Amino acid sequence: MGISPLFDLESSDADRLRVDEALMASVKTPDAYLTEIASHLLLAGGKRLRPMFSVVASQVAGGPTTEEAIQGGISCELVHLGSLYHDDVMDESPTRRGVETVNAKWGNLQAILAGDFLLARASEIAASLGTEVAALLARTIGRLCEGQIEELRHTYNVARPLESYLSSISGKTASLYSTAARIGGLVSKFDRGLVNALTAYGEAFGMVFQIVDDVLDLSATDAQLGKPSGHDMVEGVYTLPVLFTLANGGVPASELADVLGKPLNVAERDKALSIVRSNGGIEAAIELAEMYVEAAEEACQDLPNTAATVALRFAPNALLASVR
Repeated sequence: MGISPLFDLESSDADRLRVDEALMASVKTPDAYLTEIASHLLLAGGKRLRPMFSVVASQVAGGPTTEEAIQGGISCELVHLGSLYHDDVMDESPTRRGVETVNAKWGNLQAILAGDFLLARASEIAASLGTEVAALLARTIGRLCEGQIEELRHTYNVARPLESYLSSISGKTASLYSTAARIGGLVSKFDRGLVNALTAYGEAFGMVFQIVDDVLDLSATDAQLGKPSGHDMVEGVYTLPVLFTLANGGVPASELADVLGKPLNVAERDKALSIVRSNGGIEAAIELAEMYVEAAEEACQDLPNTAATVALRFAPNALLASVR
């Protein structure tokens, strides 16, 4: 979902370089072995969207990117990376970003501890930015855990409520975008109204981001995704298009419910994908995502009319356009 070009402000290339350099510096330790493990996914790439959120948020009043905004974004990215290390252990994932996962290459114990290290470094950086930022990041890590638990408690549950899904993605995904944007405002010493508008924007964007990701998992081909489609459904994680298809009722819903509720083989996965793709679930998910796009655009109305605000206003709609 290459949305990083949406943040192509005049200073963005230089800012991305600053972000990359600061990220690598943040995981460097006197222990070469730990440094190698902690930097493994960083070296594999990534869009750096969360730190760029802090950067762009810090620019909405027209000022330059400060080192504090860079470091605030780095703290969010390290939380994201730490959560990926842990997710890969839970999912027993063999690859991520085109390389072996840390758990596949070094083992689960190393992956868990390296993930913990990344979370610790994120907390240390946040603390250097003040008690409010430190407390905010701590709350965000808690929200990530809450969102993951909410997802796990409904694994293979064909009766999973819509509220459970929305609560889960708010914690697992939207919280970090919201926090990244808020930190950008806080370290720039914006007034509370501006900081709160950035926070609301980040939350809404994060909801769009995750819904689009979940739609692509079910609507795109294996070749387009670079991995098997319907992975979440196979693993018992029923996302928005699946839940809407089940809620629509009728024969398709009954057939889908009969297939789900357990791990799927390839034939069962293909049947479930066919049902979800042809019975309105994907369209309904996109329609709900449009509500969050509108919420993001509404938040932008409370931001100054600058190039950074224009970039933020454009981003969620362009993201959703990738699945319309």
